[in-house]
Amino acid sequence: MLRIGKLTDYATVVMAELADHPGECWSASQVAEATRLELPTVAKVLKTLARAGLIDSVRGVNGGYRLHDPADSVSVAAIIRAMEGPIALTECGLEPGLCSREHDCSLKGNWQRIGETVERALDSLTLADLAAPRNPGLRLVTRAAPVPGESAK
Repeated sequence: MLRIGKLTDYATVVMAELADHPGECWSASQVAEATRLELPTVAKVLKTLARAGLIDSVRGVNGGYRLHDPADSVSVAAIIRAMEGPIALTECGLEPGLCSREHDCSLKGNWQRIGETVERALDSLTLADLAAPRNPGLRLVTRAAPVPGESAK
């Protein structure tokens, strides 16, 4: 099963809450109350998202946290990368030399292609898409790269 970590899940919840209030600064405690997440967890998530440049940390009496960019220009992949690091399904998808069987693996190229397809799909979805009320008509359409040797249909 492919899974994102709990903190990444919480980051999407926090980002969606901030997206519901564009331009407004929210304290960590306000975000925690609105999302019903524990304050220490929210504080950790906010700091990580701020370091990644996805949200701004504003100092002062009316300070807090707010989205750096509009929700429709923040990809789901950017949130995942901020929390988890590079997106890859297998070790060989990250960088050469991480897998001891890399030199004689016939699947490496295919796993990399699958990982790239997943990453493109996550890049095509925005925070605005994620934060929108569930729409059963919303479909993710990806265009797979042509397979060498196969003709286009």
